[in-house]
Amino acid sequence: MSGTLYGVGLGPGDPELMTLKAARLIETARVVAYPMLEGTPSFARQIAAGRIAPDAREIAMPVPMRLERGPAQAAYDAGAQAIAQVLDTGQDVTCLCEGDPFFYGSFMYLYARLAPRYRVEVVPGVTSLTAAATRAGRPLAARNEVVTVLPGPLPDAELEARIDMAETVAVLKLGRHAGRVRDLAARRGWLDQSVYIGHATLPKEHLCPLRQAPDRAPYFSLALICKVTDPWL
Repeated sequence: MSGTLYGVGLGPGDPELMTLKAARLIETARVVAYPMLEGTPSFARQIAAGRIAPDAREIAMPVPMRLERGPAQAAYDAGAQAIAQVLDTGQDVTCLCEGDPFFYGSFMYLYARLAPRYRVEVVPGVTSLTAAATRAGRPLAARNEVVTVLPGPLPDAELEARIDMAETVAVLKLGRHAGRVRDLAARRGWLDQSVYIGHATLPKEHLCPLRQAPDRAPYFSLALICKVTDPWL
């Protein structure tokens, strides 16, 4: 019999926001896999480091961050193959994923490759969206309001059109698009009730009004555009 692959959501960065199930699976894992950007330490491993057994086998999966999809797809192919080799021996593998595995999570690409052939269990995690909202003190929705999640790289016209249809908007993957999103919110008159959050829940967290957001932001940052003031009252 083959082993089971566990895709474990770690939350936004604070190790104490990991679920009890995620912590148990990591602590008992004999094989731990995780993605990492080429040439940098794995953020997922840093979150879980205190719970990984010293003698656990580790499978690091370097993933290049490029506009073209080919290199990243090849990296996930290689990672899936390494994990499959372990699963074929009957051993389980616990794969670490920042945030939630199915909310812009890297694990979904491994899931697509391995779920048709192996038993896979996904453990949800606290998302950056909900973590950022709590840090900013901004409830995301009340009653019949609409929450929209958008990726920063969308063109201006599409961003504006989608934001117009919602009361609260979270723009993720800001990176080099942070200044553009900030300026868009300014043109539409949404700056006063909008915030920027980078590295939410981490010691280097940066929380400020959106009007003070940098032109270039870290990958782990987002903007909360709240068009309704105190909608929960």
